[in-house]
Amino acid sequence: MNDEIQNLSEAEAANELMRLAREIARHNKLYHAQDNPEISDAEYDALIRRNNDLEAAFPHLIRDDSPNKTVGAAVENSPLSKVTHEQRMMSLDNGFSDEDIADWLVRVRRYLNLSDSEMVAVTAEDKIDGLSCSLRYERGELVLAATRGDGQVGEDVTANVRTISDIPQRLQSPDMFDDSIPELFEIRGEIYMAKDDFAALNAAQQKADKKVFANPRNAAAGSLRQKDASVTEQRALRFWAHGWGVHSALPADSAYGVMQAIKVWGLPLSPLVQRFETLDDVLAHYRAIEKQRAELNYDIDGVVYKVDRLDWQERLGFLAKAPRWALAHKFPAEQAETLLEDIDIQVGRTGKLTPVGRLKPVTVGGVVVSNVTLHNRDEIARLGVRIGDRVLVQRAGDVIPQIAENLSRDESREAYTFPQQCPICQSEAVAEEGEVDVRCTGGLICSAQAKERLKHFVSRGALDIEGLGDRSIDEFYEWGWIHSPVDIFRLHQKREELLAKEGWQEKSVDNLLIAIEAKREPDSAKLLFGLGIRHIGITTAKDMIKEAVAFSNLENIAARLYKIKTDIVRGEDEKISTFHNRRDAALKEILPIDGVGHVAAFALADFFHEPHNIEIWQGLLEQVSPPDYVSNIKESEWNGKTIVFTGKLENISRDEAKAQAESLGAKAAGSVSAKTDLLVAGPGAGSKLKKAQELGIKTIDEAAWLDIYNSHNG
Repeated sequence: MNDEIQNLSEAEAANELMRLAREIARHNKLYHAQDNPEISDAEYDALIRRNNDLEAAFPHLIRDDSPNKTVGAAVENSPLSKVTHEQRMMSLDNGFSDEDIADWLVRVRRYLNLSDSEMVAVTAEDKIDGLSCSLRYERGELVLAATRGDGQVGEDVTANVRTISDIPQRLQSPDMFDDSIPELFEIRGEIYMAKDDFAALNAAQQKADKKVFANPRNAAAGSLRQKDASVTEQRALRFWAHGWGVHSALPADSAYGVMQAIKVWGLPLSPLVQRFETLDDVLAHYRAIEKQRAELNYDIDGVVYKVDRLDWQERLGFLAKAPRWALAHKFPAEQAETLLEDIDIQVGRTGKLTPVGRLKPVTVGGVVVSNVTLHNRDEIARLGVRIGDRVLVQRAGDVIPQIAENLSRDESREAYTFPQQCPICQSEAVAEEGEVDVRCTGGLICSAQAKERLKHFVSRGALDIEGLGDRSIDEFYEWGWIHSPVDIFRLHQKREELLAKEGWQEKSVDNLLIAIEAKREPDSAKLLFGLGIRHIGITTAKDMIKEAVAFSNLENIAARLYKIKTDIVRGEDEKISTFHNRRDAALKEILPIDGVGHVAAFALADFFHEPHNIEIWQGLLEQVSPPDYVSNIKESEWNGKTIVFTGKLENISRDEAKAQAESLGAKAAGSVSAKTDLLVAGPGAGSKLKKAQELGIKTIDEAAWLDIYNSHNG
């Protein structure tokens, strides 16, 4: 553990753990649920390592939403049906050095109480970068295929998987296994796309003026998650088995033996999977795979080790989200040297100015890289990069290229000056207090922000207007037809002009206008979220609408919040703790919403303080009639009570339990205090249960809670 972490106060550690939990959850959602990662595997791994170091130093501060308690990301807004896994699909813990692997084997020996001389055989195979999938075979027939999702609930992709030639509809039954295939056997593995197939797909997509995929993993995920299986059938998807789930019987007593049986049944395995009996042999295999990585026709990001004996696997068991008997040995980022030829500034939906380095093209990990993210002003300063520098570039995890080192730092040359004006609209570009990101202040007068905000407004998570995609928004904006969300609801006035435009037919025009008309009574929370107010996501929007009841009431709430903000700012000479107390007390008085803090509240206030935003908001209210929020809270003895859920819930998810409590009028809190009225404790309950017992708080199990809830719901 480093000195910096040891010197942190509990408050600092708790705040950083909260930030990390939220940031990692967001990146999990982007990667697993939306197939749209923002950071590299190495950057993600660094966040996980930082979280793990903090949890090790402050174990009493481990959060219920710790990244070490979650797998993947929940299935949201999917066109596919949800599937609950009979046996949870787990993740893997990571190792990054030879020492990490040696330490893992020491922990295995210690847990099993083995002597140093007793052999621990392991299997080792390359870790393919694909989409996890579970195949359920009953009496040898494929009956269900599902994605991992959050490990408990995934998506039903059976129809799509049936189009993949690697996956047999019926398992083979050769004589060597006595024509015996288990009654039930679930095979787990990765669906992926080969590099050459990926290149061919992107070339076809580009030729057809369609979306180009960022990498083979995204292409595989997007191809598999199609509502129309015929689209999946046209994509060259492949499958590798690497394990199994629920089963009625096993064909062998070792991991290697079971995997060989799966291969005989007709499922492909990695050609590099082998069994080893010494650490030196395991690490030699890792080096051999790493050496040939660039030449492989598929993407990998490490090597997976598993204890071979299944009786030992059973004894070792699982941690919160990963087995003790397995470990992923990740590869270091691949690197190459090149020239930084230019730095461009891109402007995003929220006005953020993101510097992008333009490189002299170089091959890194078998892929040609010509652009690299520089993240923000501070990152440029940290690297000391200037146009013309020689830089070392890495593709960490084969996702987003980044500069690992500036090789010309010591050369005498003028430093790069980050722009103080937006390159699009020339408005002032500033960084808010405490933030590293520089943002354009132009708002909707900035064309870059205006178009991106319009695209956000019609996106799936917001109003979800079918037929109004990025390309249409770009066209309508350039034609001068839409500059704000209000103009979308006036597009019917442009029907005849639109029919005269190339590529627009009567059916497509009418379908678009019908889709727009269908959103005249939008969900209030989605409408608020669609406005693109910084710091206000869909969950916060829902909470705010509950408080406002009517969408139109938001203006009054925002005005009162703005007054609180300006009044408190005048108290800047007070001690900071007093300042925070006054701010939070005032907010609770005006906006008593659990989970909505001053950042989101003041963001709402600032939005409604701008005259051009008020003009758009009032124009929207002339075009749409969002229904008022109607509470589904039942009158019960739990109204106003505080309930805390802890431990593992086996029949319902934690979110579902909290929703149940709120439907009875209770508050679902995250921590136990003297104000807690009830603790619902599942298996594994720890410090919260102990504290509740010390405070004399009533404690029940999950079954008793469900009895309470069901008694109020017939």
